[in-house]
Amino acid sequence: MSKCQNFLRQFRDAESQQLKKLTANQFMEVWNNYDSDGNGYIEGTELDGFLREFVASVNSVDVGPEAVSDSMLAELKECFMEAYDDNQDGKIDIRELAQLLPMEQNFLLLFRFDNPLDSSVEFMKIWREYDKDNSGYIEADELKSFLRDLLREAKKINEVSEDKLIEYTDTILQVFDANKDGKLQLSEMAKLLPVKENFLCRQGASKLTKEDIERVFALYDRDNNGTIENEELGGFLKDLLELAKKDYDAQDLSDFRESIMRGCDFNQDGKINKKELTMILLALAKANEEEEAMGM
Repeated sequence: MSKCQNFLRQFRDAESQQLKKLTANQFMEVWNNYDSDGNGYIEGTELDGFLREFVASVNSVDVGPEAVSDSMLAELKECFMEAYDDNQDGKIDIRELAQLLPMEQNFLLLFRFDNPLDSSVEFMKIWREYDKDNSGYIEADELKSFLRDLLREAKKINEVSEDKLIEYTDTILQVFDANKDGKLQLSEMAKLLPVKENFLCRQGASKLTKEDIERVFALYDRDNNGTIENEELGGFLKDLLELAKKDYDAQDLSDFRESIMRGCDFNQDGKINKKELTMILLALAKANEEEEAMGM
């Protein structure tokens, strides 16, 4: 393909010039073409190139990206990032691109844009269910099983052949397997299955009130039995770990759990009660306060 050719034009309808619905494989072709350094983001000159070609591809004749002036690009980028850069980090990740490009409806469904999980407790329950061999990873066959169940839940499974399901599984792995080890670790699965919010991010450096503690405890004590345990504890520790670490696996969570419980599980029952949670939240608020003071 010569340099003057516009990569996106092949995906536009010759008559209407509208973008056609992309298959999972075509979506990955687009992503890999513009994420040229393979770092998981379209940013900087990559983003400029994508936006120039996105606009220029509307022309039925092959014009180069230079057809889009710098002033037009700056205006376009501002509007584009306002609309699609959900986390406002100044770059486009693969989930954000998936909201921009038209895709097969059943593949788009797997990104769960309209249906984030309520909490990390729910995430940990799903993790335990699909990590069937307790390896600490979601491997390809386990991921395929998870995607099949998602499609079944949406009453779409009859529309998806086994070959198409394998294509979806391979593509989702390519998208979310950041370290390219052929399986999903905890933090990678957490990007595929995002939660509405990390409740602990709300806990700023302001004085911790009794109401704050009650609220956080209720968020994790889902069965209202007076302790945070099992998947509730896993969800709480996942949220806590994410405040300090972006990339983590099941071993990191296990080590973190051991460290936290050694320092805070005073009655050594393997659970967290309200008093123990108070100690953890006080330590978190103090750490936030010190961090903010240093940043001033």
